[in-house]
Amino acid sequence: MPRLTALLGALFVTGAAVVLPAPAAEAAGTHQVVMSGYAFAPRSLTVTAGDTVTWTNRDQAPHDVKTTSGPASVHSPMLSKGGSWSHTFTTPGTYGYLCTVHPGMTAQLVVEPAPAPTTHAPVHRHPASAPAAAPSRRAGASDMPSMTMAPAPTPRATEEAAVQAPPEATPSAPVPDAQGTAASATRPLDPLLLLTGVVAGVAVLCLLLVGSRSAATRREEPEAG
Repeated sequence: MPRLTALLGALFVTGAAVVLPAPAAEAAGTHQVVMSGYAFAPRSLTVTAGDTVTWTNRDQAPHDVKTTSGPASVHSPMLSKGGSWSHTFTTPGTYGYLCTVHPGMTAQLVVEPAPAPTTHAPVHRHPASAPAAAPSRRAGASDMPSMTMAPAPTPRATEEAAVQAPPEATPSAPVPDAQGTAASATRPLDPLLLLTGVVAGVAVLCLLLVGSRSAATRREEPEAG
């Protein structure tokens, strides 16, 4: 069940990987210049490369737009009252212009370079790697408890040890948890503790055998006498 949950989570996160597209270029701006009172209003205008400027004539007299300086040449048709004309500037620079019918009508237009579009690198989200499972520890020679040779017990000490030795505890039945599974199923026994219990059981069994033999020998000696 945990593996299935982790797999579903990984698929969900991988499917949610987002590749951010480059932002769309900003819409080109539109600017208005009015020809009124034999003057351009505004007389000085700053735009960005790619913007469009529209001139509208509000005077009774006709007017036009003709550049006198700048990186590109621009010349509009003659505009009567209410007429308008638009031009999109793509070359950055400073443009000076006037009305050819009324040379005293002059104005300036500054075209700034368009900002470079910013691009976002694609963002990929990877599922967090699951922690590596700890390697199972096997009981080896280094895990076995050190045993020292003790002097052989006397028959009396053996009988006393056999009488005082508590019976080997029987493992209690596992208590099922809320899901009906034994606690030992989710909690494995430590190999070192298991080995220690086996060694202790064998030692008690040896003591019992030695004690029983000594008792039998003592009973046989009076009969033989």
